[in-house]
Amino acid sequence: MITCVIEYEIDPYKRAAFAAYSRTWGEAIPRCGADLIGYFAPHEGSATRAYGIYSIESLAAYEAYRARLADDPAGRRNYEFARTERFILKENRTFLTLASAPHAPAVRP
Repeated sequence: MITCVIEYEIDPYKRAAFAAYSRTWGEAIPRCGADLIGYFAPHEGSATRAYGIYSIESLAAYEAYRARLADDPAGRRNYEFARTERFILKENRTFLTLASAPHAPAVRP
């Protein structure tokens, strides 16, 4: 299993557009085969840094997933929405593997 972390630099005046974009991916990404962890928008600190995080079986599975996402009607509309609204200034992907597992159970006070 690999986790893709997409780091975005967004226009701070178009955070609502990024939120709408994120909600669409919340439907399309799982439908196309990835395990969406979530999209995260600025809250405190940086007003321009946002993240999209999902896991997928392998890089080969990632390539097939990306093809399905590009063919998905909501995916195509979302790519076009980002292109026309220009709220994403920069986008970088990093692929990670979980190194800290197994985790201990959480202790609740």
